[in-house]
Amino acid sequence: MRISQTAFQRGPFWLIPLAFGVAVMLMPLYVGDAGFLRMIISVALMSMLVVGLNMTFGYAGELALGQSAIYAVGAYAAGILAVDGLDLPVTFVVALFAGAAVGLLTGIPGIRLGSWSLGMVTFFLVLLIPDVVNLFPAATGGAVGLPGIPLPSVFGVQLSSDTYFMVVIAVAIIFFALLRNYAVSRHGAALKVMRESPVLARSLGYSVPRLKLTAYVIGATPAGAAGALFAYQDGYISPLSFGFQMAVAILAASIIGGSESIYGAVIGAAILVIGPLRTAGFQQYSLIFFGLLLVVGGLFFTGGIAGIMRKAVRRFLVKDELLPDVRAAMSAPAAVVRIDGAPLAASGIEKSFGGNRALAGVDLTANPGEVTALIGPNGSGKTTLLNIISGFYKPDGGTVRVGETDMIGLKPHRIASAGVSRTFQTPLVPKSMTAAEVVASARYTRARNSVAAAMLRLPSGRHAARRDREEALRLLATMGIVELADRPASELPLGTRRILEVARALAGDPAVVLLDEPASGLDESEVVALSEVILRLKDAGATIVIVEHNFEMVMSIADRVNVLHLGRMIASGPPHAVRNDPEVVESYLGKAAREQLERHQNGGAE
Repeated sequence: MRISQTAFQRGPFWLIPLAFGVAVMLMPLYVGDAGFLRMIISVALMSMLVVGLNMTFGYAGELALGQSAIYAVGAYAAGILAVDGLDLPVTFVVALFAGAAVGLLTGIPGIRLGSWSLGMVTFFLVLLIPDVVNLFPAATGGAVGLPGIPLPSVFGVQLSSDTYFMVVIAVAIIFFALLRNYAVSRHGAALKVMRESPVLARSLGYSVPRLKLTAYVIGATPAGAAGALFAYQDGYISPLSFGFQMAVAILAASIIGGSESIYGAVIGAAILVIGPLRTAGFQQYSLIFFGLLLVVGGLFFTGGIAGIMRKAVRRFLVKDELLPDVRAAMSAPAAVVRIDGAPLAASGIEKSFGGNRALAGVDLTANPGEVTALIGPNGSGKTTLLNIISGFYKPDGGTVRVGETDMIGLKPHRIASAGVSRTFQTPLVPKSMTAAEVVASARYTRARNSVAAAMLRLPSGRHAARRDREEALRLLATMGIVELADRPASELPLGTRRILEVARALAGDPAVVLLDEPASGLDESEVVALSEVILRLKDAGATIVIVEHNFEMVMSIADRVNVLHLGRMIASGPPHAVRNDPEVVESYLGKAAREQLERHQNGGAE
C-alpha cells in the first residue's frame, strides 16, 4: 500500500499570505496608478464577500446567496451614518453588526427548515433589496441611490485616498486571519465532519443547526464590513450595485477560487473583478459568463484553483513511501484506561414504518464490563433498535434508559452528549482528516472553547486543541495504531478504519458503546484484532452492545446474546444457551450455521 509521508516539518506557512497582504497594503508607496489601486480595492472587497461565502458554502456545506444583500445592508448603514457626519470607526462597527444581525435573522429560519431552505431564503433576500431601499427614500435615496457620502474620517481627520486604500487592505487581512484561525481550529474540524456526514456529526454530540448557523453568521460579518468600506469608495451607492448578478458573481468566484479554501477567495475574487474590467462589453453577457464559470467549476474544478494548487504543492513537498502493509506500522496496544460504563435498559420498544412492524415489544439490557450481542437475519430490526437507542429514530412505544437518564425524546446529539457513542455499518471517516484528527473530533463537545478564543488564537483554544490531540494519540496507542496518527484516514484499509471508529467512539468518554456490524468486510486476521480490542474495552469496564453477523466472533466475545427475528426477541441468554435454542436454530441459524456451530464446539476439527 502506498502511504503519503511529509518530507518536511510543518512551518508557519501563514507568514506567506501575511507577507503578501502587507506588500499589497503598502502599494501606494510604490504604485502611482490610481486606477490600478482602485481595482485592488475592488478585489479586496470582493474577496471579503467570497471568503464569507466559503465559510458557509465550502466549510459548512450550506448554499447561501445572500452575501450581496448583506453587503448592501453594510453599505447603506455606513453611508446613511456618514452623511449624518459620523466617523469611519462608528459607521464601520454599525455596518459590521448590521451584517451579522441580518445573517442571524435569515440564518435561523433557513437552517432550521433544512435542505435548500437557506439558499431560497437568501435568494429572496437579494431580490428584496431594491424594494426595501425604495421603502425609505428619505434615508436611502430610493431608486436614485444615496449620493453625497463624504470621504472617510477618523476623529474628524479626513483620510487621504492612499490611507483609505491601506485601511481597506488592513481590514481584509484581519478578516482573513480571523476566518483562517477559525477554519484550522477545533470548530473548523467539526465543520469538516458535519459537511461530510451530518449523521456522524450528530452521533458525536454536535448540534448541526448551531454549527451551521455559527458558520453562516461568521461568514456574513465580513460582508457587512466590506459594505461599509464600499460606501466610501465613490461617495455614492445604488441598489443596482447589489442585485442578483452580483450574488451569482460571488458564488462563481467561490467555486472557481476554491470554496473549501480561505485563500482561494482571493483567487476567485481577482478573476471575477479583473477579468470583466479588462473585457469590453462584459456587462451585456455577464450572467452567461458567470453561469459558464459555475458549470465549468462545478464539473472540472471541484476544489477550485486553490485545490489544484494544493495538490501541486503536495506533489513537490510530499513524498510517497511504499509500505508492505499498514499493519506493519501497528505497535503493541497500550493499556486501556478505566472506562466508567453505565447500564443500558431498553424496554417494550415498538417501531413501525408505514404498515411494517419493525420492532414489537423488544427488551434489551446491557451492563458495564460486558459485551451484549444482538444478532438476527437481515431485516430483523437490529440496526433499527440501535438507531432508537442513539436517537435517530423515535420509537412508537417503550423506554430507553442509560443509568438513571431517560433517553426517549432526546435528539441524537443530546443522547451522544449523555454518553452514548456508536459506530456504523459503513465506517464514517471524513476523507479530509488524518487518523488523529478523526479521533480528536469526538472531543469537540467534551472540552469546549469559544469561537472568539479560536479566532483570536487565545491560549484556551490552543490548549483545548493540544488536549484533543494528546487524547487522540493515547487512544490510538490503546488500539495499537498510534504510528498511523498522521496518515490520511482515507488511505487506511477497512479493518484499520473500523478500529479507528472504535477509538473515536471512546474519545467521547462514553457510558455505552454501540457497535454496528464492526466485522463486516474484514478478513480473519482483522476480525481477530478487532475482537481483541473489544475484549480489552470490556475488561476496562465499558458497556458494549454489538450487532454482528459473524457468529463465531459473537460466540467468542459475547457475555450475553440476544436474537431478533421479524422484530421480536426470540432468545436471550449466554452464548452456549442461545446457540442450542431450537427456535434460534430453526428461524435464524439454519443448517449451514448449525454445522458451523458443531465445528466451533469441536474446536474446528474436521
